[in-house]
Amino acid sequence: MASEVGANLGAMRVIIDGVELSGTDARVSVLDWGLQRGFGAFEVIRSYGGALFRAGGHLDRLTRSLEALHIPVPDRNELEWWTARAAELGGDGAVRVIVTGGGRDPLEHVPSSTVVIWEPLAEVPDRLRLEPMTASWHPGTDRAAFHGIKWLSYAPNMAAADAARRNGFDDALLLTAAGDVLEGPTFTVAWVRGGAVETPGMEMGILASITREVLFESCARLGLPVAEGRYPLARMLGADEAMALSTTKEVTPIASVGDTALADGPVAGRLAAAHRQIVAEEIG
Repeated sequence: MASEVGANLGAMRVIIDGVELSGTDARVSVLDWGLQRGFGAFEVIRSYGGALFRAGGHLDRLTRSLEALHIPVPDRNELEWWTARAAELGGDGAVRVIVTGGGRDPLEHVPSSTVVIWEPLAEVPDRLRLEPMTASWHPGTDRAAFHGIKWLSYAPNMAAADAARRNGFDDALLLTAAGDVLEGPTFTVAWVRGGAVETPGMEMGILASITREVLFESCARLGLPVAEGRYPLARMLGADEAMALSTTKEVTPIASVGDTALADGPVAGRLAAAHRQIVAEEIG
């Protein structure tokens, strides 16, 4: 098994600061704050057969994150070239872009690094089972100092997802201390009540999801009204159906939240089809 993993890693292509490398040759400094402190920002862009979907929106958000952290922003033309090249090398999957914060060691200055890597898609269940949990680390407000940054410091989110899986769920659903719905560790959520789509608003401090933007476009196409706001968990649990939204999940129905089962309704399927139609129109 170890030799098989090593062979797959060696075949994987990584681009670091414009240099193409195999997975086994890819390196960043151990003095980089991206490794030591999670200081940096990242994006994950969906690649459909080697064509990137809405790379511009992802790179715009990466720029905003880096500017907020005062990390030098890589040249946009180079970023576009490197991400397109990674997608071309990998095909259907996801392209991860990481910009590290560099190092501050007094004996050796370490510049930031831009790492671009193609990844295969993780398997996503047909319907997700989520465990609700309070996310005390989440800003929970758009007035937070670092609202909307997609930074490398995802440890609390990943720990929440791992905890949910250990408890027999597929992933976590993050809540404020007051019990209002935020988002998943790596995805946005929405639900349907009486033919209308509801989703937590940006005032909740959630990430400005690219897939969430596509959801609004899909709802407009399908004539579905959309409401954004602050919603208690009970509002979601009483929904007709619910869904998770992300670059890799696209639109995936939610089967249950905690012990509460949610119906497998028709709207998620319609939104998933509309999402795929938008992708097809934009990338062919």
